[in-house]
Amino acid sequence: MIEINLVPDVKQELIKAQRVRSTVISFSIIIAVGAGIIVTLLAIYVFGVQTVRGVVADGAITDGGKKLASVEDLSKTLTIQNQLTKISSLHADKKIDSRIFDVLVAIIPASPNQVQISNLAIDSDLGTISVEGQAARSYAALEVFRKTIEGAQVQFTNDQGDQSVTLASDVSTGETSYGEDASGAKVLRFTMSFKYAPELFAPASKNLRIVISTKGNATDSYLGVPTSIFVDRAKDLEGGQ
Repeated sequence: MIEINLVPDVKQELIKAQRVRSTVISFSIIIAVGAGIIVTLLAIYVFGVQTVRGVVADGAITDGGKKLASVEDLSKTLTIQNQLTKISSLHADKKIDSRIFDVLVAIIPASPNQVQISNLAIDSDLGTISVEGQAARSYAALEVFRKTIEGAQVQFTNDQGDQSVTLASDVSTGETSYGEDASGAKVLRFTMSFKYAPELFAPASKNLRIVISTKGNATDSYLGVPTSIFVDRAKDLEGGQ
């Protein structure tokens, strides 16, 4: 059988273009419908599911608030729990102030230069120790006390091994005055302060002990003489003037 194409080429191109247009329109409609469905589902989730979840969460918060409100002394309980969480860090950073008694045992001179302490204050912010007391042997005993403090060493052990540092620096004697003790005996009242080594009260300092050293001279005559009376020899003026 013989077929004869009676449709011109232009007509065929037009029909082909119409088919392509119909296909594109169909796909566009399908995509638009799909996008509409997706937008609708998102809207349902946002305005429906999320709203429901929000209502449920608000209800749970309200119920939890009522339960907490019914707890007796809630504020005290929360305060205690908050403090408990900080105990470990506070314990690691706290100073061992009780070591001051070991210091006093070591630095108070033996009789007859013994002194008595009436008041002692530790300023951890400034790193100083202030002492108020009285000495029976007047200025000699006070000078022995001062030199004993200046010669004291703190020996301890830490992560680096055995260590030794000077106990005090900037030792200064404040006001002094004569008075009478409870028995009526004449005594010298005094105040003294010094900066202490940070290692003294540090928790990291283990096996700590106070060692007294007077730089090789421990005689009563040396300890009882104020160092302020000794100075270097004055230099001669040039030209003998």
